[in-house]
Amino acid sequence: MRILQIIPAISLVYGGPSQMVLGLSAALANQGVDVTILTTNSNGDTGQAPLDVPLNQPIAQDGYQVIYFRCSPFRRYKFSVDLLTWLASHAHEFDLAHLHALFSPVISAAATVARVKKLPYILRPLGTLDPADLQKKKYLKKIYMTLWERGNIAGASALHFTSHQEAIISERFGVKTQDLIIPLGVEFQSVNPEICDVRSQLNIPRDRPLLLFLSRIEPKKGLNLLLPALETLIAEGFYFHFVLAGSNPQDPDYEAMIKAKIKASTLEKCTTITGFVTGELKAALLQQADLFVLPSYYENFGIAVAEAMAAGTAVCISRGVYIWEDVQGADAGWVCDCNLEDLVSQLRMALQHPEDLSRRGKNGQVYANHAYRWSAIAQETIKAYQGIIF
Repeated sequence: MRILQIIPAISLVYGGPSQMVLGLSAALANQGVDVTILTTNSNGDTGQAPLDVPLNQPIAQDGYQVIYFRCSPFRRYKFSVDLLTWLASHAHEFDLAHLHALFSPVISAAATVARVKKLPYILRPLGTLDPADLQKKKYLKKIYMTLWERGNIAGASALHFTSHQEAIISERFGVKTQDLIIPLGVEFQSVNPEICDVRSQLNIPRDRPLLLFLSRIEPKKGLNLLLPALETLIAEGFYFHFVLAGSNPQDPDYEAMIKAKIKASTLEKCTTITGFVTGELKAALLQQADLFVLPSYYENFGIAVAEAMAAGTAVCISRGVYIWEDVQGADAGWVCDCNLEDLVSQLRMALQHPEDLSRRGKNGQVYANHAYRWSAIAQETIKAYQGIIF
């Protein structure tokens, strides 16, 4: 079985969708699937220099191969004529293409090339069919959908959603689709707290619960709910330490505004702002936090939540994070509606019952080790591929 994975960019700064593609490709290769990733040399976010990688040639990596193509002529939109030309010439060599994005010109064009070349393809929307996400630049998206993306959806062998809730709420624009519900995978490596002790490293008191927000700092993440919720708990006499981990190169003004709000509030004395974290520090934060908090308005999956669960940390999330049913079913944390009152209520319960933090964290780890293991996800994906190809 020869499979193409196509993604606009592989970011070295933020993981997200690209890390999912790399993780899936490695897991598929480990089970005997011949995988080639096509992508551009864009480094993801605006302002990042292009990746310093060989172009137009296969690069072996973790059992699969990656081919990078120069962004041209529209670097801003991660477009590549070279990628599309290569796809048109080599499509007949593959059994299936798995395309990761919508409203991306290079992916939209790749789907068109695949249809012309009779190559079956799966589309993964990455949350872009969520009604809330469709409100962003909605008039441009409506035109784009009418001219291009609706036909790509209609021509797809299936749409790949990462949670049942994402599939339920996603707009199909009148097109009937076959839906595949396959979650994302996580690989979590335990960190020895004696080697990387985040409380010592970040000067966090040991007698206070550590509450962690670790995600991109952007409006949809619900920080406009989380900050006043934490302020309310401080006013009620609760003691904790809050770590804000993340950044947003695409919207530095919003990031600066959030930092200013914290500095001007009662949170200032009990908050540590780390900026973007990765590697051992990220793993240590996820593992050593007492509670991971993400009250997003919408998340098609919520990979950071799954990572926290895999690390054995209890979570408090909103129903806008579409794996909330997994969290609730596994008794892995607390789930709230996207409003201030309910978020305060759930956080209050978590802080009032510290014994539950440990128990629910262990529950989440058991669930994540079963449901979000790449090996299991690869097997499920292979069955989906076979159902389309054969």
